[in-house]
Amino acid sequence: MKVVVVGGGLAGITAAVALAQGDADVTLLEAKPRLGGATMSFTRDDLVIDTGQHVFLRCCTAYRGLLDRLGMGAHAPLQPRFDVTVVSPQRRARLKRGRVPAPLHMLPALLRYPFLSYPERTRLSRAALGFRGLKLADPATDEQRLGDWLAARGQDERTRRTLWDLFFISTLNVPGDDGSLALAGKVAQTGLLGDADAADIGVPALSLGELHGAAAERLLGKLGATVRLNTKVAAIEAKGPNEFAVQIGRTAEGEDILSADAVVLAVPHEAAARLIPPGALPAETVDGWAGLGAAPIVNVHVIYDRKVMDVPFAAAVDSPVQWVFDRTRISGMHARGDDGQYLAISLSAADEYVDVPAAALREQFVPALAELFPAAREATVTEFFVTRERRATFRQVPGTARLRPQAATDLPGLTLAGSWTDTGWPDTMEGAVRSGLSAVIALREQADNEDAVSELTNEQVNTVDSVREVRS
Repeated sequence: MKVVVVGGGLAGITAAVALAQGDADVTLLEAKPRLGGATMSFTRDDLVIDTGQHVFLRCCTAYRGLLDRLGMGAHAPLQPRFDVTVVSPQRRARLKRGRVPAPLHMLPALLRYPFLSYPERTRLSRAALGFRGLKLADPATDEQRLGDWLAARGQDERTRRTLWDLFFISTLNVPGDDGSLALAGKVAQTGLLGDADAADIGVPALSLGELHGAAAERLLGKLGATVRLNTKVAAIEAKGPNEFAVQIGRTAEGEDILSADAVVLAVPHEAAARLIPPGALPAETVDGWAGLGAAPIVNVHVIYDRKVMDVPFAAAVDSPVQWVFDRTRISGMHARGDDGQYLAISLSAADEYVDVPAAALREQFVPALAELFPAAREATVTEFFVTRERRATFRQVPGTARLRPQAATDLPGLTLAGSWTDTGWPDTMEGAVRSGLSAVIALREQADNEDAVSELTNEQVNTVDSVREVRS
């Protein structure tokens, strides 16, 4: 069966690999010059720069499964135990899980958390118990604003800013109070209150370009799939059930038309709305995707002439800095003869920063780092630059669950993938991989002959089944 996958991000990579492993004739089309989508790398002055500072948790089983299939699992190690250094201009703390069963595994660390008063710490259990009892599949849950729900459970402004924001701003990419309660509840139930080791953090030891894009291109080549980069799709025409014409933008030879028995449309929701053929979904459904919007992430890159941070990453409170990562080794900085340290600040929900000039960001964030890390006060900044992801995620606010489509469409042979689709997860790498698997499952369910689409491994099928269980 000939399948065209449109979009080479994590969702498209996942779908293409699963289909190729099932002996489908797969062609993966990507408009950019490399695979990886929002998780790719580029070079700047002999440094390897990731488009964003992406981490994952042990509970991200679908993403970890993809890394294993790409042969990259060993290059994305997990902490033996959840362990985060939290810094402020006045002090530092450490959130580290204990060696006790869930849900008590985080209790000792929270009871010692110095950024909250004792009464504030004692009230944390009200929110934790509330999260455990949430019905995530109830549409009313998604209609609630996270900040209002937390405040009703005794979580004051200080508690929300210095604790809950550490987890929810980076995963929902909107100001902490503004997030969808259903998506925040998914983070809390699965990562913070699930298995004791669910929130252990994984940080890639290679650049994202190597970890995802280059590895996927190698594997797909071995599986016999075709990967076409710098290839923008202009239109998708449905000629009949399981019969599609995929039009590539003009080339030197004119228009290029690919015939396919099935198409996986794995692009952002704005592009999907333009490309999806008539009859695939009701027009009002497709028009509704515009309501998902977009939220930016800004990354501030600071290179010093010496080491200033003594941990691989840290979260910040009482500071404009949110999370900061040591990128020295991954970037290849020392290989170019530079003995300093390269730090990258990741700013989620970055509407206030996305249009600020780099010079103004330097004036704000270099002093902010010096407040958090005393060694930076004596160090010299040798390089400073900013990268901006203006449409990093959809805007994960109340009311978006009803706008996120499932993988299957009304046209047999056409499915949707992307972290913006109805995965039950926030717009994350895990959500993207799950969406790719769901798209392949939907193709299999649509096909008259299931063997013609893909025979997924048991591990892959179980992962997709767990997506469905979110709604049960």
